[in-house]
Amino acid sequence: MKVKKAYFIGIGGIGMSALAQLLKDSGWQVSGSDREESPTTELLAGKGIEVTIGQIAENVPEDATLVIYTEAAWEDNPERMRAKELELPQSSYFEVLGDVSDGKRTIAVSGTHGKTTTTAMIARILKDAGASPSAVVGSIVKDFESNYLGGKSDLLVVEACEYKRDFLTLSPEVLVVTNIEFDHTDYYKDLTDVQGAFKALMEKAEIIVTDATNPNIAPLLVGMSVRIIDYLDEPSYETKLPGEFNVDNARAAAAAARAIFPEVSESTIVESLASFTGTWRRFEYKGKTKRGAEVYDDYAHHPTAVRKTLAELKKKILEATPLGTKGKIYVAFHPHLYSRTRDLFEGFATAFNDADRVLIAPIYAAREIDDGTVSNKTLAEAIAKNGTEATPVDFTEIRRYFETEPKEGDIIMTMGAGDIYRVADQLVAS
Repeated sequence: MKVKKAYFIGIGGIGMSALAQLLKDSGWQVSGSDREESPTTELLAGKGIEVTIGQIAENVPEDATLVIYTEAAWEDNPERMRAKELELPQSSYFEVLGDVSDGKRTIAVSGTHGKTTTTAMIARILKDAGASPSAVVGSIVKDFESNYLGGKSDLLVVEACEYKRDFLTLSPEVLVVTNIEFDHTDYYKDLTDVQGAFKALMEKAEIIVTDATNPNIAPLLVGMSVRIIDYLDEPSYETKLPGEFNVDNARAAAAAARAIFPEVSESTIVESLASFTGTWRRFEYKGKTKRGAEVYDDYAHHPTAVRKTLAELKKKILEATPLGTKGKIYVAFHPHLYSRTRDLFEGFATAFNDADRVLIAPIYAAREIDDGTVSNKTLAEAIAKNGTEATPVDFTEIRRYFETEPKEGDIIMTMGAGDIYRVADQLVAS
């Protein structure tokens, strides 16, 4: 039998690296490339998956069975061009994940916020219940020390991203919709457009777990003939994670786990959620600076997520600060995409009100070109007009400031979907 050989273009991506591990577990030979080293490339190397740093045509194996590419690798990527020249089959990450999902009993976790934590919680519950699920998670789960969990059953728990309607490649038996807001503004026209994508995914599911009273979700449920479970009917499970939003994530996870695996006991759900330790870059405590300031890091890159995370941080610092003193909250924010920053600008302008000082890094362009309409300077000015001190700076200035200004009793939060997390790592390592 011919060995299946997959080559990943952009293997360090959080979803791509999980899929690479899944295929390796399924008997494929797996290798790939990425533009730079990261925690995920290091994780893959530790699991015996060959990762090449740098993307050039010569990297592509001529005998590859399938070339899998991230959407960040456009058609003019040298490795994609080489694969086309060699007439090798090419598929996107979500196309392959959809093929995998088609042969599994899939729990797909979707939503604008909370899907990573909820996906990880479901996987943890099912694992502890003996269901032996596989899971593809959008972050490194501390409990698994990976963004992938390998299982022996036909259960698959997968994070389902709405960008470009990619999640429509999935075939969910159980669909979790945590919430819906206007996001991915470079693709969707408005909230109605986003809702249309979620409605299409709902129509593919057998069971929907959601907040049935959410005003952006409730209209989509009208006329649905599938079983609908309102996760707000679940109890408030105790977790180690901060924030009311994580209480809701736990409720959704419990309801979804029970829907796909009725044998799971309530005691297992309670114990699993109580001991769940969270995921990388989700309100993650990193340590202390030399001056004693505590450092946290979070992936929040939408105004709602920023606002809720900082509200919880403010609550935390008020509880921890001795009477008569007042610790300060310092934030370094890395805006993600020109389009999101521009289209959600007013939301970002007021999202930092619970911070004392905000440093805004240059916008993380990712797949976009700067059209000159928005910058870290204009965002900092808008935040300052709403009463929070804000300054546009580069990464070197952020680190220098945080090494000299915040002190014991203060909290630093690095925040955003780019590589701002590296600053947090540097602050606690120096």
